[in-house]
Amino acid sequence: MLTFDPITLSPSEFEEAVKAILDGAGVPLKDYKSEHLASLTGVDGDYILDVSVTFSALGADFLVLVECKHEKRRTERQDVQILHSKTQSLGAQKGMIFSTAGFQEGAVQYAELHGIALVQIAEGETTYFSRSMEAPKPRPAWLGIPKYIGWWRHGKYMSVFSPEKGDYTREALGLVVSCDESAHE
Repeated sequence: MLTFDPITLSPSEFEEAVKAILDGAGVPLKDYKSEHLASLTGVDGDYILDVSVTFSALGADFLVLVECKHEKRRTERQDVQILHSKTQSLGAQKGMIFSTAGFQEGAVQYAELHGIALVQIAEGETTYFSRSMEAPKPRPAWLGIPKYIGWWRHGKYMSVFSPEKGDYTREALGLVVSCDESAHE
């Protein structure tokens, strides 16, 4: 399993970086809207979410709740349980947790069982691999490496989320949009 050093962003910068990654995936989605620090009312009270996302697909409206864990410790199971409870209260279709420090194994197990997507934010350079022992620094500009990316953990695999390429983000949301579909929206 790949692990990454926590990034150095303020909590607000971290939340905005997460929103930018999600916005990159929202381009082909109908009625896509994301909101930072959204206030939503559920059946058991009011919640303020780090990021909320709404869009339409397959003839239905979707709500995605996103929590951003800007901490030095790995995100724990109880954090995933709390988000799962919020998704139920608010009638959301998906929950996602973005972390600066990764996830404890109990959090991963609970998230997989309940369909919560887990993503660790890292420097964009973590996507750059080379065959040599030492990767050249600075990275060539033509690579177009984003400043921050997300590593989505799904089962034993990891995929990259970035503001420029939203395919894997849409897959984490349970949506696979083909080129033909996006051209008609």
